[in-house]
Amino acid sequence: MSSESWPPQLKEWVAKCLGQMTDANREEAQAELRQVIAESFVKKTLWTTDWAGVQLQSLLPKPSPSFNAFNNLKRKLNDSTTASSKKTKKGSIAKAASATSDLNDVAALNRRAARFQREHELERQKNMRANGGQGFLQANPHLFQSRSTTPSFDGDEPEVNPNVPGWDRFTIVGTSREIFKDYLRLTSEPKPEQIRPYEVLQETLTQLKKKWRDKVSYSWICSQFKSLRQDLTVQRIKNEFTVTVYEIHARMALEVGDMVEYNQCQAMLRNLYELGIPGKVEEFTAYRILMLLHGRNRSDLNLYVGQLTDAQKLDPAVRHALNVQRALAMGNYHALFELYLNAPNMGAYIMDHFIDRERVRALIVMTRAYRILSLSFIQSELAFDTLAAARDFLSEHGAAFFQNPNSPDSEKTLDCKPAGAPLAQVFEEKYRKVQIKGAV
Repeated sequence: MSSESWPPQLKEWVAKCLGQMTDANREEAQAELRQVIAESFVKKTLWTTDWAGVQLQSLLPKPSPSFNAFNNLKRKLNDSTTASSKKTKKGSIAKAASATSDLNDVAALNRRAARFQREHELERQKNMRANGGQGFLQANPHLFQSRSTTPSFDGDEPEVNPNVPGWDRFTIVGTSREIFKDYLRLTSEPKPEQIRPYEVLQETLTQLKKKWRDKVSYSWICSQFKSLRQDLTVQRIKNEFTVTVYEIHARMALEVGDMVEYNQCQAMLRNLYELGIPGKVEEFTAYRILMLLHGRNRSDLNLYVGQLTDAQKLDPAVRHALNVQRALAMGNYHALFELYLNAPNMGAYIMDHFIDRERVRALIVMTRAYRILSLSFIQSELAFDTLAAARDFLSEHGAAFFQNPNSPDSEKTLDCKPAGAPLAQVFEEKYRKVQIKGAV
């Protein structure tokens, strides 16, 4: 939701609050302003709230009672008791009582204010943990920047980074000039001299893409990308460059079968896309569908597919993934393996993880329907690269019951009746349960 669609009363109230902020209360007031709007956004009351009547507690005057003044007044009253007349004594006591009442009222007000502040802080932390409205606030960080001409940061603070949603004085800005840096898990607060700034990270990505084309080892590339992602995270940089980094690393991980890193990248990309940051959304939407098909997670798959827009479903990659879903649901193995051979982008790399399972399922159906099958037909129908690959697959799964085992592969014929039982047993033992490394 963009700020342009906010109700006019809310915009006027935000402008009023910003105008009341001072250097002393700006940080606290901006935090409370963010929280109030976030809560209203989550509760869907942006248009129904009477914003003119909403008061930020951080903008209220904060009187501090002077208990020393009260004690001094009390001593003076006691000292004057012996020297004053009865009439003077009564007048002084009356004044003291009045002063005591006033001070007690102020102290009570302060106690209530402190209690409210504690409750407000607890509620704010609770909501932040639940991440309610966080993406909404990050998508509109400019609305909470002070309109005052007085700078809200010290002169030696770095300038606001436009690549960091919700930038503040506590945001780390790296100073390291190293292009390559191995990944090390952080065990303490990161230091700026150990972190690379945005422009250096851009050069790092360029060099890493060249290294990948030069066929350097994936283990080194992976370490470099994890270090690059770490530097982006600690500096809270979330923009199109961040999306590109995660997309590239995800594709590399798919290519080598590193599903742990792929799933980590996919999870972060979903968060970045939800913030409205552009990227290859449809491509990774298709990958997400294929991963859910791999895990056979029907409930999550149905929920995810149900949230797709008509425009997303028309994308070739997404349409292909949905066709795979349909082929699996209908048991149409012929269509499934045609889709496997014609998968767009890197979809085939994900299908590689469940294609053997589907080959066994298809063979179970085929051995029940036919008495004999030629090896060449099996190779063609189940999308094996070679006849040898098809023969080895049958042997590995205990189903290599050929009528003419000594003949060339091009002439071999599978006896279906004895092959069916071991295929069903292997499916139960090897493919019934699905374990996905790094699944989220």
